[in-house]
Amino acid sequence: MPFAAPEPPAGRLPVRDPESPRRVTLLELFFDLVYVVALSLISRGMITDLSWERAFQSLIILMAMWWTWAITTLVTDMYDPQRPQIKVLIVAVMFGALLMTTAIPEAFAARGLVFAGTYVAIHIGRGLYLMPAVRRHRQTQRRAARIFVWFAVSSVPWLVGGALAHGHAREWLWTLALAIDYLGFRLAYPVPGLGVVPDAQRNVTAEHLSERYQQFFIIALGDAILVTGTVFSLHHSEVENIGAFTIAFGTTLLLWRIYVHKSGELLPHAIARSKQPNRFLNTAPYTHLLLVAGVVTSAAGFDLVLLHPIGHTPPAWLAVILGGPAMFLAGRAAFEYEVFSRVSLSRPGGLLALLTIAPAGLFLAPIYTALGAMLVLAGVAIADHLRSRGRPPEEPAPPH
Repeated sequence: MPFAAPEPPAGRLPVRDPESPRRVTLLELFFDLVYVVALSLISRGMITDLSWERAFQSLIILMAMWWTWAITTLVTDMYDPQRPQIKVLIVAVMFGALLMTTAIPEAFAARGLVFAGTYVAIHIGRGLYLMPAVRRHRQTQRRAARIFVWFAVSSVPWLVGGALAHGHAREWLWTLALAIDYLGFRLAYPVPGLGVVPDAQRNVTAEHLSERYQQFFIIALGDAILVTGTVFSLHHSEVENIGAFTIAFGTTLLLWRIYVHKSGELLPHAIARSKQPNRFLNTAPYTHLLLVAGVVTSAAGFDLVLLHPIGHTPPAWLAVILGGPAMFLAGRAAFEYEVFSRVSLSRPGGLLALLTIAPAGLFLAPIYTALGAMLVLAGVAIADHLRSRGRPPEEPAPPH
């Protein structure tokens, strides 16, 4: 008979038991499937009528989708995902996130209210659901109440932007709403009369939380693989087609390699060793957002290069093809600091190299610009390998 984990007592609060397993559940992995579709729509939408405004809109959508994932991940870290109440919550958020995903292509057009209204419903509904579920645990209920208040405040610009505003007005209202959501988390959700969420209630589970962030990064790489495999063009010579395909695949492989090298592997140990594990909680959502944004933008660049490997490279295309790796390296530098309290020279060196080749990219075909970006990432990966070759494994040393 296969082993089955015992069900917790029905009357117990849905908070995590300190002795309970910390591995990611299958339901959490199922929940992530929504974001495979979401990231694909964001990267494809970015290059539709590519412009700075379109890129800004894509960033807003990415930040909103990321925040639904990040906050849900924190919920499953603080509460027991094996409990029926939390399983119901995860499924409900999954439904909402999928509905948001369907609205992504028209989020700044006819379906703005669907996108914004679903986002608000996810976060407001979570608070309304959790507060009575933990009513017998006063401190936990107060934490849920603080978070609820902040999302209630941000719901105003979200809904006004979705229902009444259009164009630039919607962009700026949603930017204001995201600023409230992201700032509230960073400030530990201060509320008059309730104060902030105490540090004791912001502890993280190293094994679970690090695994969740690693999994989402792999989902982002999956978007890059999806673009590479589905946008392969037959409208050019076989050499150009295979060349663009190889560059896209090689770049994706390098993004994975640079992420996992040391910092990605040692992330759970760094959290566990930190004297203030909640410090990681304060920075990881922003750091990994930058990493994911870099990969999604790189995937959009693959789309451009695979469809149009030759010809002129417009400035907007150049910004996408080189900007994706640049954002990734910036996020990777911050990630390295989270784990080791330092930043390797290869990170700013790679950024400087991308900036150096940018002017030449304006006079080169997209495939050669993408090749330059891949070679820069290869140089970063080689520098990482040479720095650690022949040396004992480096111990994580997170900031104090």
